[in-house]
Amino acid sequence: QVQLVESGGGLVQAGGSLRLSCAASGRTFSRFAMGWFRQAPGKERDFVAAINWSGGRTDYVDSVKGRFTISRDNAKSTMYLQMSSLKPEDTAVYYCAAGLWERPFQGNYWGQGTQVTVSS
Repeated sequence: QVQLVESGGGLVQAGGSLRLSCAASGRTFSRFAMGWFRQAPGKERDFVAAINWSGGRTDYVDSVKGRFTISRDNAKSTMYLQMSSLKPEDTAVYYCAAGLWERPFQGNYWGQGTQVTVSS
């Protein structure tokens, strides 16, 4: 088992930036690929970005390429999502997940989510 806790969400104006963090505990963090998903009101949870165990491989949904950057610090058992040029359509609850490196990234363990709201 691995426990995941997201932080860093909040309210930001369009064009602004936020950095989300996902802190892991339990099983060895570096064994897992990690990813971010988001769920907007009334919509399904969608994949945003993923990173393999070493950080050497990443994957993004097209709508965030060039604006979001996923990274990880295995020494701190923490993953990050740097979000820039935010748009109102980025408003959602953001979840981090741990799992196997695969495309599409699925995730086996989940955090509780953090709300990101982008105002126009």
